[in-house]
Amino acid sequence: MGSEIQVVEQSFVAPSTPTPRNGLWVSSLDLAKARGGHTPLVYFFRRSNDDDDFLDLSRLKESMAKALVAFYPLAGRAGVDGDGRIQIDCNSEGALFVVARSKLSIDDLMPFPELRGSMMFVPRVEPSSVLLAVQVTFMKCGGVALGTAFHHLAVDASGDFHFMQTWSAFSRDGDGAAVELPCHDRTLLRARSPPIVHPDALSVLYSPEMIKNTSEPSGGAAAIAASIFVISNDQLASLKRVCGGASTFRALSALVWQCACAAWRLPPDAEARISFSVNARRRGSMIPVRYMGNGALMVYATGVARDIASGALEHVASRIRTTINRVDDELVRSAIDYHHELLESGFQPKRAFMGDAEMRVVSWLGMPMYDADFGWGKPMRVSRAGSVHRGYMHLVRDGPDADSAIRVMACLEAAHMKEFERLISAKLEGGLYHAKL
Repeated sequence: MGSEIQVVEQSFVAPSTPTPRNGLWVSSLDLAKARGGHTPLVYFFRRSNDDDDFLDLSRLKESMAKALVAFYPLAGRAGVDGDGRIQIDCNSEGALFVVARSKLSIDDLMPFPELRGSMMFVPRVEPSSVLLAVQVTFMKCGGVALGTAFHHLAVDASGDFHFMQTWSAFSRDGDGAAVELPCHDRTLLRARSPPIVHPDALSVLYSPEMIKNTSEPSGGAAAIAASIFVISNDQLASLKRVCGGASTFRALSALVWQCACAAWRLPPDAEARISFSVNARRRGSMIPVRYMGNGALMVYATGVARDIASGALEHVASRIRTTINRVDDELVRSAIDYHHELLESGFQPKRAFMGDAEMRVVSWLGMPMYDADFGWGKPMRVSRAGSVHRGYMHLVRDGPDADSAIRVMACLEAAHMKEFERLISAKLEGGLYHAKL
């Protein structure tokens, strides 16, 4: 982990009361996302007072044990059933809990911890079958970095933040915490028999087949540059007006797609593509809001490069809106059936590297990522950790307040980043504060 971090304790936290012990069947959407492994996040908390009990590790473990009763699959392990199909073994072996100390202060990492080694605050997950791991790192300044790693087989972002809300509520309020129970019935997303893929579904459904022939740039990590832009509320309001009153997600996605297409200098008639997730919990009626599992579909929009790079932003945003509006129960069913057929055929998806005319937007806007108040107050910053990949854009709130600015983390080839930065700044009329990797 490096000289800045010293691990002082490692243990497993099991549910505080007996939970179901069984093999939990997982859907084709879970299996499609499982190759992504663990999602690394870090919550940064400043010391809220001068008391020695600012953070009581015993209380933190006890509250996690209580939360794992409702979220018992997270205390299990990735396994296989009798037919060799991946499942979750609900065996209550527990979540990994790591305690560490750091020579760094929180201010050493700010304002952009994504670019300054935040992965050191996320636990190394061993064995890899562990579905949830956390690391509490005591910082030199007295603050705390809480790193989490949720396996994508078990949850998507919605389930991740639901668990964090529940765990922190037990820590803050004890047994009086209000708990919204998760739904564990993944058969709600079982494929139909026989599977049926609507003919129009593939025009918006991002398939693993789309990435099977793509590869990482020959320059590897050295060919990639990362830059973080902080967009103020005033800039965002102006951008949304230019986009015809589009939502925050559509406006920001249209902006980065257009600027990236222009920076790439694609042939005018080339097809440009943008992909992103749409939460099926809020589009249709197949699964409840508190469904625990992967309930988001990866979809995409396309356009001719000249239209995306130089057309009106309102029209670019409307292409994204059209794709989002097509996500309904039938499209979700077709997606499940399509992934089921791929897996049955023996298709093995490869790691997703974006092509030369493609970007992916990962948005946690609207997610309750700052609701993790363990009794010390809300985190001052929640940061994605880990490596960056070409063509990815991450959208997150810059702080716990509803009117906080928005951080956009852009990852492009280094040769294109300077022009991308210039175009972004020009679109937002300058004054944009950003940092580079």
